[in-house]
Amino acid sequence: MTATPNGYVTVIWQTRAKPGRETDLKDFISAAVTPSRNDPGNIDYEAHEVEGQPGSFVIYERWESREHLDAHLGAPRMADLVPRMLELIDGSIEDGITLLRPFRPAR
Repeated sequence: MTATPNGYVTVIWQTRAKPGRETDLKDFISAAVTPSRNDPGNIDYEAHEVEGQPGSFVIYERWESREHLDAHLGAPRMADLVPRMLELIDGSIEDGITLLRPFRPAR
């Protein structure tokens, strides 16, 4: 992932809970939102459950720069969170990551 031309980085992360772990994953994500919002450089961090698809989640994040995102991903708490998350999700963390690059039409 790289920073967008105007500096900020937008990340969409989609994941699905392992069967029977839907509530556990929702609780896990809920607990992780506030600390992530408080990380330096965070612009926006919103968790969503996909309507009509219990156990499917989307997190929308915006960071001031790639450096801020990298610092978030390397935060000491991640050493504990990532292994616990992997126990709850179906697939890998990387499989669900999408980087968005904003653009505006020419006037």
